[in-house]
Amino acid sequence: MAKEKNTQRPMRGPGHMRVVQKPKSMKKAFKLLLKYLAPYKLIFITVIVFASLSAVFNILGPRLLGQITNEVQLGIFNTAGINFDRIYEIVFILIVLYALSYVFNVLQGVIVTRTTQKITKKMRSDVFDKIDKVPLKYFDQTSHGDTLSRMSNDIDLISQAVNSSITQIFTSITLLVGILVMMIIVSWQLALVALISLPLSSFIMRFIMKKSQTYFRKQQKTLGALNGHIEEAFTGQQILRAYQAEDKFLNVFDQHNDDLYESAWKSQFFSGLMFPIMNFVGNLSYMLIAVFGGLLAVRRTILIGDIQSMLQYVRNFNQPLGSIAQSLTQFQSALAATERVFEFLNLEEMDPEDRTLKLKNVQGHVSFKHVKFGYEPDKEIIHDFSLDVKPGQKVAIVGPTGAGKTTLVNLLMKFYEVNEGHIEIDGISTKELTRYEVHKLFSMVLQDTWLFHGTVKDNLKYGHPNATDEQIIEAAKTANVHHFIQSLSFGYDHELKENSSISQGQQQLLTIARAMVTDAPMLILDEATSSVDVRTEMLIQEAMDRLMKGRTTFVIAHRLSTIKNADVILVLNEGDIIEMGTHQTLLDKQGFYADLYNSQFDL
Repeated sequence: MAKEKNTQRPMRGPGHMRVVQKPKSMKKAFKLLLKYLAPYKLIFITVIVFASLSAVFNILGPRLLGQITNEVQLGIFNTAGINFDRIYEIVFILIVLYALSYVFNVLQGVIVTRTTQKITKKMRSDVFDKIDKVPLKYFDQTSHGDTLSRMSNDIDLISQAVNSSITQIFTSITLLVGILVMMIIVSWQLALVALISLPLSSFIMRFIMKKSQTYFRKQQKTLGALNGHIEEAFTGQQILRAYQAEDKFLNVFDQHNDDLYESAWKSQFFSGLMFPIMNFVGNLSYMLIAVFGGLLAVRRTILIGDIQSMLQYVRNFNQPLGSIAQSLTQFQSALAATERVFEFLNLEEMDPEDRTLKLKNVQGHVSFKHVKFGYEPDKEIIHDFSLDVKPGQKVAIVGPTGAGKTTLVNLLMKFYEVNEGHIEIDGISTKELTRYEVHKLFSMVLQDTWLFHGTVKDNLKYGHPNATDEQIIEAAKTANVHHFIQSLSFGYDHELKENSSISQGQQQLLTIARAMVTDAPMLILDEATSSVDVRTEMLIQEAMDRLMKGRTTFVIAHRLSTIKNADVILVLNEGDIIEMGTHQTLLDKQGFYADLYNSQFDL
């Protein structure tokens, strides 16, 4: 709901969104992610086994190829000649091993991809469900774009890490261990030469991972801020152009974009250094093996085929090291995203999603008892507010901007909890009622219209999915919008889109009809007729009077001419009731209300 500026948290100007991000432990983020993956642990174990088997079969390849070379070498210096039967046998074994490696690799790829998408789907669903449960103060403090970034960009990063990094890490470890074992089997002397590069590789990996993680975290935070700014620019496009603020928005965008560019290129640069550096280290090892292997061959302590196998193993030895480093870098980026996602998922909820109803046969008796409230703990807006509203009464709430009108409705709807005191409905405190039950008690028509992408009929029965066509048509007639709907291309089946050519007044009429279809025992009208012309307003007032009959109604009004028939008018100023009575009695007092009313007619 739209809130008064000086009764709320500080308003943010264009581009001044504050991205809430408290530093979290990477270890804790990893544990949270593991808990999320726990239901699929058997699947991931299977994937790891398949990936490891694929790696093992690949590891045996260079050794067998070396044996072929050895057979040729021995055959040349042997009077019996080359043993082609043995070579054919080795080739057959190689084909079988490579085929098995391919099959296991494909199987693990298919399984992990399907599982990852299931996890991603569940994570997005959980984030989307959470949106409806977090207190509105979260959205007061965080830009919509940042929340959307958590739901899209951050979850995508987690998905990519789970899909590739986890299996890649285990595959690379298997390759690393397997290659090391095979090198020792082939020649322990050359294996020692190859291991000289291991400390250097480890040092490089640690340095790059530590450096890149800082920039990956900053990248995700800056991306959220950029998305928030873009979302703000799109939603405020009319105002932006009307006030010719394009340059200001572009300047702020450039600032966010520059920050993202800095963090993104640095994170990618450091992570991208991994493979070139590891290749350089690998080439050094490759060179040393070639030199020392040649010396051993001259001394006839090693066969040429074994040197060939060692060269292949050394070439492959640094590849899993680079893959592990690259995967860990990607996984670190995903953990930074995990922090943001779980930070949102762990937010305090307004109350449990309990749909049990405590109130039966609602009468609509509403009592405010010594209510105190402030959006900020040290800034109280509502001061010791008390009011007793009888069932069926029409209560109008008026006052200057910032008086606390919408704040009262927010408290009544349990969008915010009162700091002190109670709000009771039929004698039961709203603190004992769930949000679901409180919201079921009210139909709302707000000043800002909202219609979703769908048919007119779907929009009208949004609050009452089981409403019949007859109920929908009757409500539309009561709201004086039936004729307009019939004039649309497909009538009640006409599809409304974001850019539909429907005037603001027509949209407001549709939201009024929607409230009528909902048929809740109480109503909240927040300047519901502000977007229609005077003639239509008269028709709506007539319809509203019929709708409000027998229902407790709260009306927030700026145009005081629309509330002349209210049972009681509350005049608020700075969170207190300063006057109360009917329209005529308040005019006769010649007080604050009379001044407000008469100011509408001043030229």
